[in-house]
Amino acid sequence: MDLYESYIQNERQRKLVGLAGRLADSFSERGEAYDRQDAFPYENFEDLKKSGYGALSLPKEYGGEEISLYELVMIQERLATGDAATALSIGWHLGGLMELTETRLWEEEVFKDLCEKITANYALINRAATEPATGSPTRGGLPETKAMKTEEGWTLTGRKSFTSMARVLDYSLVSATIGDTDEKGFFLVDHDIEGVSIDETWDTMSMKGTGSDDLVLTDVQVPPSALVERDGLNPDGKNDIPKAWLLHIPACYIGVAIAARNYAIQFAKDYSPNSLPGPIKDVPEVQRKIGEMELELFKARQILYSVADKWGREPQKRKDMAQELASVKHVVTNSAFQIVDTAMRIVGAKSLFRSNPMQRYYRDVRAGLHNPPMDDMVIGVLAKIALK
Repeated sequence: MDLYESYIQNERQRKLVGLAGRLADSFSERGEAYDRQDAFPYENFEDLKKSGYGALSLPKEYGGEEISLYELVMIQERLATGDAATALSIGWHLGGLMELTETRLWEEEVFKDLCEKITANYALINRAATEPATGSPTRGGLPETKAMKTEEGWTLTGRKSFTSMARVLDYSLVSATIGDTDEKGFFLVDHDIEGVSIDETWDTMSMKGTGSDDLVLTDVQVPPSALVERDGLNPDGKNDIPKAWLLHIPACYIGVAIAARNYAIQFAKDYSPNSLPGPIKDVPEVQRKIGEMELELFKARQILYSVADKWGREPQKRKDMAQELASVKHVVTNSAFQIVDTAMRIVGAKSLFRSNPMQRYYRDVRAGLHNPPMDDMVIGVLAKIALK
């Protein structure tokens, strides 16, 4: 049965899933080579650009498709079945633009100009907020990156870590402490200007292809208009709305789980040791494990898609959905990890060979536990709410 058929609601979504599927199939063929060579998947990003994938979350009036949150998680899940690292990377780009499309927090001319660069030149953008000293911005630390006011605008100096797809980014949204205050702002930084460089620090066992290197800013001069977001500037309470687009994270990791599940099921159908009269799919214990995978996958996808659908159908409830969104991330990423683990038990020791994609799925899905919001934060918040 097609895993997407029960979730597709209309022909537009069918086309979007088809686009993501074609890209995923191409990425899957290259995944092992990129992983083995510790190479950045430049070709994958070229394919994404040519397909128009990077413009899907832009407003329609600026050349995008203005996809919904439901559509975002659907296509990102499908894309991740081909290559999780590429999917997670482009997810930051799509999700950040989705937030800007919905909130219109920026000056409209600045946002329009960025949209035109994305549609015409296939520009890529990501937020650069994590730092070695502060860790994830979700923990609340103030950036050590400094923005100093000048006569011409601003001067930025600092280092950002975990900057996904840094080597192909055209722009970054850089968080910085403004002057000697405790105020934080986000600055739109063009990677082509003087003082911007990439330090290739990314050397991990999982999600190698995200190329989440350090972004280094050395006396970077930007105009006044580069300050696009600032603490205290919250028109109509738009900053109070939870960042639902972060559901691209669990969508990515459940996509990894689907790839592992598909491999394990096909393996069970094909593998027939001489100790058995037929393939291992007929062994009751193997069937039990497959059933466990299906149940876990159903649970994870139901919560992912239902909350994403609620976000679109009931916008009046969005301000109160932070706990639901965080819970989705916790449940889905942990379920994804469990599904991959079960799939490896079905495949057995063969799953440990470098030539087998299962070991890459196992390494990649583990990274989901370290993407925001982290498990301890989700559990802590839920406990505090329950105890009020």
